[in-house]
Amino acid sequence: MKTTRRQTLGLIGAGALAAAAPLPFLARPARAATKITVLNWQGYGTDEKWALEAFQKKTGIEVVHDYFSSEPEMLTKLRTNPGAYDVVLINSARTQQAASEGLIEPIDFSKVANSAGLSPELRDHPNIKFEDKTYGVAWVWGITSLAITEGSAKPDSYAALADPAHKNKVALFDDAVTSVAIGALLTGQDMNNPSDLDAVKEKLKGFKDNVKLLWSSEDQWNKSFAAKEFDLSVYWSGAAVRSKRNSKLPVEFVVPKEGGIGWLDNLCIPASAPNADAGLAFINHMIDPDFYVEWATKVGAPASANAAAMEKLPADDLNRKIHDPSYLKTMTIQSALPDDRREAFNNLWQEVKAFYAG
Repeated sequence: MKTTRRQTLGLIGAGALAAAAPLPFLARPARAATKITVLNWQGYGTDEKWALEAFQKKTGIEVVHDYFSSEPEMLTKLRTNPGAYDVVLINSARTQQAASEGLIEPIDFSKVANSAGLSPELRDHPNIKFEDKTYGVAWVWGITSLAITEGSAKPDSYAALADPAHKNKVALFDDAVTSVAIGALLTGQDMNNPSDLDAVKEKLKGFKDNVKLLWSSEDQWNKSFAAKEFDLSVYWSGAAVRSKRNSKLPVEFVVPKEGGIGWLDNLCIPASAPNADAGLAFINHMIDPDFYVEWATKVGAPASANAAAMEKLPADDLNRKIHDPSYLKTMTIQSALPDDRREAFNNLWQEVKAFYAG
């Protein structure tokens, strides 16, 4: 998965609430599919060569891909290329927008047998529903929360970021949406739509004496953590797995009582898909526990939305341990942000950063 995928999670929602009329797509021809086209990020699970070969051997259906490098580009491709795609990856913060524009169709779960194993909190999340219908099959998820040095005391709240015990030893993710979310959770507000941004700003300013680093990439985080520049940080769940497994760093991922800042990616069927049934068969393959275990243990993957898949991982697997299913009950999943709210978040974060530097 490219860095742009992770970075884009912080950009979800820009212009997502803009009104658009549904597109008039033609009816599909009735024919057996021999090839389907998937629209996704490059290197993000659906294009694993071994998985596509296994699917073709089982179904006789060849899978080819087209790629996007941003969420807006994905939506543009759906709008301007009707009939080109049979499956599309859409983050849950974009799903309602795509559904309201008529770009994707409701999911027929009777044709997705493996959906029986999906965690209800993800399968039925409001972000992927529109007019009482579900428009995406929950696929993978992750959390932004806290990371500590293994063996140190576990913080039970994001308030630990202001604890004098961590003076000059805290690393924050340099991202406005994430930072506002933390401030909102600490002040008891909706992280996606906080009503009192002044309270959020003051809470974030309270971290000043502790902030050692504002990091922007996983590589930067790994190098700084290895150099022991900080002992408490905002971090990503999937990155924590990689830092521990691949970089051999003594990091422990912690989700405090306020809950994690979550994201959810879904696999959807375009409204103009020429091979919708074959697309659903492929989605069923992508949420199959056997596929996920192979992907997660041999390649590296986010957490599966299929609880049966997570349970099939070895008991000591880092992905399974870090993505505890209990977190699903407390995390808040990122929703679409209108442009004016995103601008307000960005302005607030710039002011807070200037305060840190002063």
